[in-house]
Amino acid sequence: MTTPIPSAINLHKRSKELELTYSDGQSFKLPCELLRVLSPSAEVLGHGNPVLQTGKKHVVITGIEAVGNYALKLTFDDGHNSGLFSWDYLHDLCVNQENHWEDYLRQIHAAGASRDPEASVVKLM
Repeated sequence: MTTPIPSAINLHKRSKELELTYSDGQSFKLPCELLRVLSPSAEVLGHGNPVLQTGKKHVVITGIEAVGNYALKLTFDDGHNSGLFSWDYLHDLCVNQENHWEDYLRQIHAAGASRDPEASVVKLM
């Protein structure tokens, strides 16, 4: 099976979504938060022991860079920029977005964590 490569990539800053359009006419919008928390980086994947990403509700993409003919490097406003999103991985996120998102929300809930960055701030007295 051929790797689906987007024919157009657009960042929608207001809605905080990355839109990928394919040559077959399909178009998908991936929230910046989803891309950040599911980044294929060592920081997130934890060398086989995934690290739950919390407090990323408002994160946005600040840079998009093509890496050869096989991936995108995304830079986020929290400084994260080490994951390479292969075309296969991006397409999987597109077509299975709902399942990925529900799994992430289950993990957040199970950990007693929050998507909201303010909820994870400890106030010192």
